[in-house]
Amino acid sequence: MTGCTLLAGVILLYLTVVVRQNTASDDDGPAEKVSYFVKSYKCINNTCIFSKLPSVEKENSGLDGSIDVCRLTCGRYGSLWPKPTVNTTIGKSIIEFGLDNIKFDTSLMADQLSKEYMSEATQVFVSSIKKLCVPNCVSYTTTPIISITTSTPFDYIKLTTNESYSLKTNTEGDRIVINIEAKTVYGARNGLETLRQLVATYGSSLSGKTLVMASDVQISDQPMYAYRGFMLDTARHYFPMTTIKRHIDAMAHSKLNVFHWHATDSHSFPLDLPSAPLMSKYGAYSPDEIYSFKEIRDLLRYALVRGVRIIIEIDSPAHAGNGWQWGNSSGYGDMAVCVDKSPWKKYCVQPPCGQLNPINTNTYKWLGKIYKDLINLLPKGEAFHMGGDEVALNCWNTTTEITNWMKTNNRSLDEEGYLDLWSQFHANSLSEYDKEAGEVNSDIIVWSSGLTEPEIIEKYLDKKRYTVEAWEGSNIPVELVKLGYKVIIALKDVYYLDHGFWSSTNYHTWKQIYNNKMPKADNPNLVLGAETCMWSEYVDDNAVDSKVWPRAAALAERLWSNPTTNAPSAEYRFLQHRERLVTLGLKADTVTPEWCYLHDGKCIL
Repeated sequence: MTGCTLLAGVILLYLTVVVRQNTASDDDGPAEKVSYFVKSYKCINNTCIFSKLPSVEKENSGLDGSIDVCRLTCGRYGSLWPKPTVNTTIGKSIIEFGLDNIKFDTSLMADQLSKEYMSEATQVFVSSIKKLCVPNCVSYTTTPIISITTSTPFDYIKLTTNESYSLKTNTEGDRIVINIEAKTVYGARNGLETLRQLVATYGSSLSGKTLVMASDVQISDQPMYAYRGFMLDTARHYFPMTTIKRHIDAMAHSKLNVFHWHATDSHSFPLDLPSAPLMSKYGAYSPDEIYSFKEIRDLLRYALVRGVRIIIEIDSPAHAGNGWQWGNSSGYGDMAVCVDKSPWKKYCVQPPCGQLNPINTNTYKWLGKIYKDLINLLPKGEAFHMGGDEVALNCWNTTTEITNWMKTNNRSLDEEGYLDLWSQFHANSLSEYDKEAGEVNSDIIVWSSGLTEPEIIEKYLDKKRYTVEAWEGSNIPVELVKLGYKVIIALKDVYYLDHGFWSSTNYHTWKQIYNNKMPKADNPNLVLGAETCMWSEYVDDNAVDSKVWPRAAALAERLWSNPTTNAPSAEYRFLQHRERLVTLGLKADTVTPEWCYLHDGKCIL
């Protein structure tokens, strides 16, 4: 018993001493510092090699602690996306600079409008760099002076716009001198975007971050294809204007230059247009889910400053229902037929059904009002997308008003008769568009369809007016080019970003998109380019970022550079671009484990 008491006393004394020692350590500071292993990167043989170094801090706040800095100058193209096409020299040296010291010289730009444009574009540039400085960047005395020169007066961006540029950076004492030369403001904007990708930070959240720039760079660059697009469907699901702008930001940072806005469908008509207000009243999902006339105008300017055209699509004659229901009660007759008709499989490709009435003259009258408002918003001569796909002949063939008209006008009720009716709809719609535009030179785009089959298209659609966006049949674009038609590639089995999220479709990885070569045609100038498409049956604002990005950026390099190499050689630039998009506010999906991102070359298959 005495032994147990003695043992308990010894234990109590030991615990008291330990507690006192710990208390003393808390008061006087730790007896010894805790060690960590932190990331370090070094460029060896054009690869950023990862290692871990012992440290007394949790983060490596030195230059070698930033994979972003390592990748700036590692490899021929550094972390540029898309890679330049003519000449690229990136030296191994970098230089620190302060965000507040950036100066712009636009005195050598072609005209006042160009200077005003570039004033806004440079604000976008500075804003994107600020997003690297979270929570803050340390001040630095080195002054970047960015001189921008253009040689042609300001004009709106179009297919024929020269987007080339040259970029040179060098250091002169405590100044970084950057010269961007271009024919147009859009080439100059592309040069600014490349410069943005030559900037990174090192440091930590505790010590502050330091901005650095590759300081010995010479680049000459121009795109291979003029149409580099992304399509968003805002009819199946409504997307806030802030979301659309976020995607345009991502396009601009990837050098994509056409936002194809699939604005209407049989599901909804969300455009609030002054000449046709009943369209959105009857067709929007709710009064809060519309795009006002002012918002559309503002979006066009927002995109333009970022080098992006907006091509608006009013789908017709199919994919048109909700928004058109008010015609009969207002004395205009049925301007749309088969609206919400069931069983839907008999009358359309997906619910809800709806198809414009091609024999009602009021249909064209109100299409003309829609065209008028949009033409007033768009730059003069801008292309317009009239849809034109997936016409359900059985809808027209089961509508008594239409079948009676066909019989009265000696039209056959077979497929050929309805193809003639379909082509007549396009002719009437085009006539309305030209009347409102005041000219007959606007480019009109239609989806490939039963009317655009190479065997019959020349009978129905004028190659001087219509561009075909081909989404089915991998060889159809080549055949259409042989006939003299301009084509845009949007093959569903490669470029449809909704595939893989609904039955009987397959998900297309960024590598599949990147590796898909553009078709070789007899007249390559007629292959305008391509676009990825985000149809929105199975996506809303909660997940659209991750379903689109970074996959859409894979097509950006294919169209800008048309590389002879495949995805593995581009992978780590692509991963870095994904990180760039995340920094800019996109919830871009990840495409590899974090370990692979940190270990260049270790995961490429």
